[in-house]
Amino acid sequence: MIASSVLKDVLHKALSTGADYAEVFVERTKHKQISMVDRKIGEITDLTIAGVGIRIFKGTRSVCGSTSSWDPADLLRCAGQVADALNDAPNLQTIHLHERLFGDIHPIRIVPATVENSRKIELLKEAEAAARGFDPVISQVAARIMDFDHQIQLATSEGLLTQDRQIRTRIVCSAIASKNGENQTGTCSPGRRMGLEMFDTILPADVGIRAARQAVTMIDAGYIPAGKMPVAIENGFGGVIFHEACGHSLEATSVAVGQSQFCGKLGQQIANTKVTAIDDGTIPNAWGSINVDDEGTPARRNVLIENGILKSYMVDKLNGRRMGMASTGNCRRESYEFEPTSRMTNTFIAPGQDKNEDIIRSIEYGLYAKEMGGGSVNPITGQFNFAVNEGYIIRNGEICEPVRGASLIGKGSDVLMDIDMVGSDLATGQGMCGSSSGSIPVDVGQPLIRVSSITVGGR
Repeated sequence: MIASSVLKDVLHKALSTGADYAEVFVERTKHKQISMVDRKIGEITDLTIAGVGIRIFKGTRSVCGSTSSWDPADLLRCAGQVADALNDAPNLQTIHLHERLFGDIHPIRIVPATVENSRKIELLKEAEAAARGFDPVISQVAARIMDFDHQIQLATSEGLLTQDRQIRTRIVCSAIASKNGENQTGTCSPGRRMGLEMFDTILPADVGIRAARQAVTMIDAGYIPAGKMPVAIENGFGGVIFHEACGHSLEATSVAVGQSQFCGKLGQQIANTKVTAIDDGTIPNAWGSINVDDEGTPARRNVLIENGILKSYMVDKLNGRRMGMASTGNCRRESYEFEPTSRMTNTFIAPGQDKNEDIIRSIEYGLYAKEMGGGSVNPITGQFNFAVNEGYIIRNGEICEPVRGASLIGKGSDVLMDIDMVGSDLATGQGMCGSSSGSIPVDVGQPLIRVSSITVGGR
């Protein structure tokens, strides 16, 4: 993307006032989105993001800057401005860049940019028609298809020169059910690190039907009484509970500065012995997968919790310096304009040995959370609050009538201890995770699990 000779000059300039490490992050991303509302194309958006981020370290101090220009003079000017934040003796090390290619374990068969808009519109029409035709109470359907072609190049003062290309595709369908003056919404939004071949296995009609079914189910639902009770949380997007309530607290971004509920607990039991949790950026074609992270460290499979014991944090270079730990391949950023830091990739609770029917049968009265929604969490205390998009009462060991308005309220460290049954049917859901380094694609997942007791908020 940018000649290695130019990158080397920029790195030398960045080191000119005493930094002990420098990196150059080059990005060119193309993003296309086509949206449809009530059978009409709403908009077609083409967006290109291109620029360079430059960062230096001096011990545990970090300085970064960025520019949208790739002109060598502008890059040197930006590097000089970053370097001016320090005022020490120049680092006169000689930099020899050696290109290292880590391979691509995420093959792409149909690059989205090569596909006509008309074909993408056909896919949207399939999802929209299936949702609208599901039930007469569906009053509105919106759908959109998105594809991303994210290309990066990295050069560091340690001599690394590498690159990666990340192509992703996603379809989102939302359906609104209206009845007796009330509205309920259902949404389905699968995505993969794939091209348009994603639709060989994910059928747009199925996406539309799933969104509509959720809306129709919830429009007739009553409200759940609030209180503490056992909860069965379904697989797939149910994994957002671990991601938000516990995952962020295991990122070095929080741990290194003492703002995590799990600081200093490596090797200690922090979860029920049935809980094993993993962050794995190497899963082929998964939504959150990478070949290398945004510091050039190869992606890897990190066991965070094994049989309840805390085994690892997710660590980037800067916070690794603060913690005395090596990077785990988890450094990520939304774009060149953000300073990178430790983030999740594909994070999930591993399959267990319990049978789904036994999990449900074990609950005399409680909640079955079939689909989780958004929420909030404080990584310092672990306190969280999450909406349940689709829930059902469990009565006498059977899933009964749907209920709306439910939320799960608790503390991450408590929930980990209270997960006392783990099924075997692992599935994942796709989302965008926001944090200090911007919004990035992540997978969340788990089998069906039982939380023995948790506060359920109701009407």
